[in-house]
Amino acid sequence: MAEAFKFELVSPERLLVSQAVESVVIPGAEGEMTVMANHAPVMTTVKPGVVTVKPASGGEERYVVFGGFADILPSGCTLLAESAVAVRDIDRADLARRIQEAREDVADAKDDQGRTKAEQFLAQLTTLEGAILPA
Repeated sequence: MAEAFKFELVSPERLLVSQAVESVVIPGAEGEMTVMANHAPVMTTVKPGVVTVKPASGGEERYVVFGGFADILPSGCTLLAESAVAVRDIDRADLARRIQEAREDVADAKDDQGRTKAEQFLAQLTTLEGAILPA
C-alpha cells in the first residue's frame, strides 16, 4: 500500500476534497502527472480535464476541472480550480453549453492568437466530453 498524503481540491464555490490519498492524477498544462507522497515540490497550471483521486480508504473518485493551478509539496497537494465538479454530478447540458460557447469564441476571434487560444480550449472541452460521457 502506498504512503498517504493530504490532497485538497478547491473551487471558488467550495472545498470538494480534503482527505488522505494514495495518489492523484492531475491534467497539468504540460501533460498528465501522477502525484504521490514525497513528490518533489512543483507548481503547475492545470488545463481542463479529469482529476483522478485514489483515497487512502480505497476506491477511486473523479472530478472535472476547468483550469486552475496545483501546488505540490512532499507532504501534500492543493489544486485550486477555476471550476470543478464531481464526474458523477456532471450536467450534460452545462458541458454542451460550454462547448457551444467555445465554438462561438473561435468564430468571433479577432486575431490569430485569440483564435488559437479559443481552438485549444475547444479541443480540451471536446476531449473532456469524450473522456467522461459515454457515447
